[in-house]
Amino acid sequence: MMDIFAAAAASTSGLLALAVALLFAYLNLRQPEGNKRMVEIASAIRSGATTYMKRQYATIWIIALIVAVLLAVFLGIPTAASFILGALCSTLAGVIGMMMAVKSNVRTANAAVKGLGPALSVAFRGGAVMGLSVVGLGAIGISLIYFIFNGDVSPIIGFSFGASLVALFARVGGGIFTKGADVGADLVGKVEKGIPEDDPRNPAVVADNVGDNVGDCAGMGADLFESYAGAIISSMVLGFAVLGYIGAAFPLLVAAAGILASLLGAFFVRAESNPQKALNYGTYISYVLAAILLYLVSTWMVPGEQGLNLFYAALFGLVAGLIIGWTAEYYTSEEYRPVKDIARSAQTGTGTLLISGFGESMMSVVPPVLIVCIAILLAFKFAGMFGIAIAGLGMLTITGIVVAADAYGPISDNAGGIAQMSGLGPNVRKITDSLDSVGNTVKALTKGFAIGSAALTALALISAFYQEAKLQVADLTNPVVLAGIMLGAMLPFMFSSLCMRGVGRTAFDVVEEVRRQWREIKGLSTGRAKADYAKCVDICTRSALRELIAPGLLAISTPIFVGFLLGPAALAGVLAGATASGFALAILMANSGGAWDNAKKYIETGMFGGKGSEAHKAAVVGDTLGDPFKDTAGPALNILIKLMSIVSLVLAPLFTEYALNLI
Repeated sequence: MMDIFAAAAASTSGLLALAVALLFAYLNLRQPEGNKRMVEIASAIRSGATTYMKRQYATIWIIALIVAVLLAVFLGIPTAASFILGALCSTLAGVIGMMMAVKSNVRTANAAVKGLGPALSVAFRGGAVMGLSVVGLGAIGISLIYFIFNGDVSPIIGFSFGASLVALFARVGGGIFTKGADVGADLVGKVEKGIPEDDPRNPAVVADNVGDNVGDCAGMGADLFESYAGAIISSMVLGFAVLGYIGAAFPLLVAAAGILASLLGAFFVRAESNPQKALNYGTYISYVLAAILLYLVSTWMVPGEQGLNLFYAALFGLVAGLIIGWTAEYYTSEEYRPVKDIARSAQTGTGTLLISGFGESMMSVVPPVLIVCIAILLAFKFAGMFGIAIAGLGMLTITGIVVAADAYGPISDNAGGIAQMSGLGPNVRKITDSLDSVGNTVKALTKGFAIGSAALTALALISAFYQEAKLQVADLTNPVVLAGIMLGAMLPFMFSSLCMRGVGRTAFDVVEEVRRQWREIKGLSTGRAKADYAKCVDICTRSALRELIAPGLLAISTPIFVGFLLGPAALAGVLAGATASGFALAILMANSGGAWDNAKKYIETGMFGGKGSEAHKAAVVGDTLGDPFKDTAGPALNILIKLMSIVSLVLAPLFTEYALNLI
């Protein structure tokens, strides 16, 4: 009966999260949108985002339905049905987040006229709708599958596969859209023409703001939903192997505890003069509540020393996530030495700025890797491989409030663009810039959470793959395993290359279009004529949909080909190599992008010559490199390493029986 209670608690907490999300949405929609010009700009952003999302998800679902049919044929209808539900929940998480963001951005800009506090409240509530929807849909969807299949955890893996597939395409496609538009807008607007950010004379500004919603909101929502669902499901698979039905249901009760902690923490985010402190306060409250609830859940559901050991494992993950967040803030916030040093280096040109930024970001990889290693060793010492999975889930326990803080960033960024284009004045823009700067730091923190938990979750999935594939050990003296490790270590670089080149090609097309309009539209440079915003939106849409295919197919096809051609042992090596190199590369990209972005914003406050100075131009170029690092390739890597592990786990019985073992 305990497992039924745990599943019921998870679904109930998920419904509660969705109810509070609905309340926050209602409170935001009651806020006024502002003047006619603000409504017009917001409508253009909303229309562009909606059009792209329809075309993106139509493409994704064609692929998803093909995969579902193949799963039904080779692995059975339960796995295929679970896959469809996971893909549907991931889609809903992204769409809900995007729709709330495009409704909240203009209201945040209008609230900024009244002051920082009202603007922070509107932006955070908009982000909280996404955060609570992510955890609510995750808890409800997984519990539903658990009920339908009477506690059989085998079909549940399909749910994680569906969530991962949608998340990968949404994150890559949205990331290419948003960064192609952002880089194109900055290179022509700031560097070539010397006009302010989000100046209405720049034809790419609406595409840039659309990109914030389809990439940083919809893509990020699907991304974090996948991380959350993957952590729960990997824990359930290993928990069933260790403790039976109690072990399978235990992660559901942990998820329920985390949702309650996030809900309560969200109500402690108060409007203050310092947005960072306000967000930190609510997050820390959630951490404390989560630790208390995890202790109660662990010792009640699994009595004795074993329950206490599981609590320790979850606590290690929770604390590791907190420390990773601190390190991300240190390396990406303009309040600390690394970003100030990067900004200072801009005084001698772009070259020194890039060298300084890359050097700091490489060093920023060290603390998270050490922290995750310590968490792995401690969790394993207390609770074995199940403990490592629980540590990954512990790290994502308060996903609700972390995603809320993350999603508030692009809402604030959009609000700044709307304020600039509608001429609300420098005081309003100063408020939105302060919110946006904190948003960049929080986004780096969230990416650290997602990437760190991805490493732990992937390790748990690899362990489950070993069980399903009947592997005892991966012998490093076996050349097949060693070749697999090398191949796996290479894959994140190849994957990132495809993403970065996609952004580069998109940005090139945007730059050419912006230059064309400045040449051919008379009066555009003086503001007497209106730019053709729709053309840049269309360029980014077509390019993103074209460029997302290759990275997605690489992630899905690699474990299939390796598993069937070289066998499970080689595939185990691929998964290990991809997890290790992907984790480090993702941290490097996330932190370097955040650091370069905030170095630019630090200069824009008046330091080292301020806006328009040579240092500022160098920082803008650094930011254009960092943008696809932190918002396209970097965050997609955590999906890559988990998706490969999930595909391997789902198909493990087929690899064991039908592998050719060519070498």
